[in-house]
Amino acid sequence: MKPGEKLSALREALLQQKPAFHKVIFFSFFINLLVMAPTVYMLQVYDRVVNSRSLTTLGMLTLLIVVLYVVMEALEWVRNGILHQIALKFDAHINERVFNTVFEANLRRIPGATAQVLQDLRTVRDFISSHALTAIIDVPLSMLYIFAIFYINPEMGWMSIVGALIQVGLAWLTERDTQAPLAAANRSAIAAQNYAANSLRNAQVIEAMGMQGGIHKRWLKRQNETLRQQALASDKAGAYSALSKFVQQSQSSLLLGAGCWFIIAGLFPHGGGMVIVASTLGGKLLSPIVQVIGSWKQVVAAREAYARLNTLLNNVALREPGMPLPAPKGQLSVEGVVAGAPGAPAAILRGVTFGVAPGTVVGLIGPSASGKSTLARLLVGVWPAASGKVRLDGVDIYPWSKAELGPHLGYLPQEVELFDGALAENIARFGEVDMAKVEAAARAVGIHDMIMSLPDGYQTNIGDDGCRLSGGQRQRIGLARAIYDNPRFIVLDEPNSSLDEAGERSLVQMLLSLKAQGSTIIVVTHRTSVLVAVDNLLLLTDGQVKAYGPRDEVLAALQRGAQQAVAAPQPAAA
Repeated sequence: MKPGEKLSALREALLQQKPAFHKVIFFSFFINLLVMAPTVYMLQVYDRVVNSRSLTTLGMLTLLIVVLYVVMEALEWVRNGILHQIALKFDAHINERVFNTVFEANLRRIPGATAQVLQDLRTVRDFISSHALTAIIDVPLSMLYIFAIFYINPEMGWMSIVGALIQVGLAWLTERDTQAPLAAANRSAIAAQNYAANSLRNAQVIEAMGMQGGIHKRWLKRQNETLRQQALASDKAGAYSALSKFVQQSQSSLLLGAGCWFIIAGLFPHGGGMVIVASTLGGKLLSPIVQVIGSWKQVVAAREAYARLNTLLNNVALREPGMPLPAPKGQLSVEGVVAGAPGAPAAILRGVTFGVAPGTVVGLIGPSASGKSTLARLLVGVWPAASGKVRLDGVDIYPWSKAELGPHLGYLPQEVELFDGALAENIARFGEVDMAKVEAAARAVGIHDMIMSLPDGYQTNIGDDGCRLSGGQRQRIGLARAIYDNPRFIVLDEPNSSLDEAGERSLVQMLLSLKAQGSTIIVVTHRTSVLVAVDNLLLLTDGQVKAYGPRDEVLAALQRGAQQAVAAPQPAAA
């Protein structure tokens, strides 16, 4: 890392665990030393017990090796436990940042911000406590065996180094030849998973119009590409893994044969037992590298997941919470707003300007694709403006902390989204459930009796996205959530699109009641039935305000065919 360069969030989370990693290396050092214990035991048995025929010596050596086995396994257990704790602490340190980043990226419509990112976090976390990582840690420590082999015989030591270099070369070839197909396989797998998830959310449409065959073919194309790339990578990795095991097995035998030749030639001053020790250590020297090559797919998957996570975290800056602000009173000011969908170059809103006094109900009308839903998203601060400001009580609403503003704001999007959980939890926004306020919101939108008719009442689980409710019921639950605890500023995008006549009457009564309590309300609508409850009308056409003012004046102007602003002057043409 360059001097002065800021640490990435992922690297910082890993560096937080640096002391624990030092402990892992410390224990790994002694584990790798103890791996030589069986070889030393074998040497001592052949050199001491066989020659002396002493059962006492055999018993003491056996007892000692059993104790060393216990110590080695205990150290291994402790090392694995430390790595598991590192993985958990790493996850605890970064998971909120990852979740918030994915959430923010979805708001900005940044590509790649899917649930796969959370799976990537899991992949990295699991790799930290995997055998693949312990094998990587053991690779440099296993070089300790080379010193022992050199002590026994320098020529055999050089042979061990040659074997180790061959294994390193095989690891490099594995990386070179499998990186591209494994990365392609991961991308195809993610694309297939996302496509399947999106398709399943629209299962009713697919079934009703007989689209399943076509959808399946498109998914299968992605899936087959994943399998093809995985097969290509597996074939290459399998070949190199087989070569790696061959080198490991051959090295032990070659070292043993070389040692015997040195003894016959009179070039080996030690006994035959030391030849066996050298050949055994030569095989153990290569064992961690063989394990790394064998688990290379997991290594690549973790590396790709880390790279995707790191890129997303570096490219998406979270909004700063800002200083605490008082609860809003509902004074809305929209000042020359130019905006479009995040990431899209085209502007949808162009120079939108108007103001709303507290306690006013504004009806937002206009033809389709005029920018009404875009304006609604800007008014609640989920989309940013390219230029201009949306202010609530004089404060820019976009950077305003939603954790702080949220309880004072209500929002019903055009496509109502509910969440798996109880009805009461959905209405209470998954915060602390105040049943009195939940029931009051449900009564206000006319859904209390329907809820009470359910077997579990307000504790009824509605399923993923409210799948157990009808369209009208989902919209009323969304309305109840929007007005829960009487927020001061409310934006409703087509709140009556799925309501029947009784539901629309309840909606009008709800708007009048909230207005009497002082709430500022923006209602996007195509239906005239709700206009009886509004004070002002705003006509939006082609992303511009064509008329804004008192309801009756705007309606009269529209009836006369006038397409001009009544209250808010429009900017002169350049």
